[in-house]
Amino acid sequence: MQLGLAGKKALITGASRGIGRAIAVALAREGVDVAINFLRHKAPAEQVAAEIEACCSKALLLRGNVADEEHVRRMFAEIREIWGRLDILVSNAASGVLKPAEELSLHHLNWTMNINAGALLPLVQGMLRLPAGDAERVVVAVSSLGAVRAIPNYTLVGASKAALESMVRHLAAELAPKGVRVNAVSAGTVDTDALKHFPNREQLLEESRRRTPAGRLITPQDVANAVVFLCTDNASMIRGQTIVVDGGYSIVA
Repeated sequence: MQLGLAGKKALITGASRGIGRAIAVALAREGVDVAINFLRHKAPAEQVAAEIEACCSKALLLRGNVADEEHVRRMFAEIREIWGRLDILVSNAASGVLKPAEELSLHHLNWTMNINAGALLPLVQGMLRLPAGDAERVVVAVSSLGAVRAIPNYTLVGASKAALESMVRHLAAELAPKGVRVNAVSAGTVDTDALKHFPNREQLLEESRRRTPAGRLITPQDVANAVVFLCTDNASMIRGQTIVVDGGYSIVA
C-alpha cells in the first residue's frame, strides 16, 4: 500500500535509539527523508542514518538539546538551508528524574517539564517559520501511560507527559486553520534503554506482560506504526488526540 509520504521531510527528536529510531526508519521505508536529532552519542545516530539511506531515503544528522531554544533555532536553520521545508515533526526526545516524591526538587521538576513538554513549543514554532507547501504539515508527540496512570517513581515524568498531551490538544485547535495537524501517541511499556533507569524495571516488565490482553509487550515498531499512520492523509480528521498503543493494558481493571 502506498501511504503518500514519499518525498516528505521529517524531523525526529531523540532518534538515535529506541522508539525514535524505529519511527525514523519506518518513515524512511515510506520514502521520507529524515533529520535525526541526537544529543550526546553520534555513533548510534550515524547507524540510524545508514539504515535510512539503505531505504533509499536521505538522512540529516542534527545534534542539539531540544530543551535549549538556541539549539532548536540552530537545528531549524540547518533544515532551512538544506531542505527548505519540514513536513513532519515527531517530538520524541525525553528525559526526567525517577525518584520517590520526597527526594524530588523544583530543579528536577523544571528539567523534566522543559524537555518532555516545553520542548514541543519551540519545535512547533520552528516548523511554522519554515515555508509551508500545499499539503498539511503533521506534528506527533510521543507520550506515555504515566500521563494518566500512577506509576512508582514516575511523578515528574508522568506530570510532564500529561502537560504534553494538554499542549497537543491546544496546539491542534489553534494550528488546524494554519494547515498543521497535531496529535500524540501514548506508548505502553516498551523495553528500551530508557527503561533501564527504572529501579523496578523487571517487576514493571513482568507486570505489564501479565496484564496486557494482547499477550506481549509493546515494541518500538508498534509505536512507529501508529506514528506513520498519523502522518498520512488517512488520519486527516484525527486532531488533538492521544492514540494509546498498549496492547489493551490500560483497559483492564
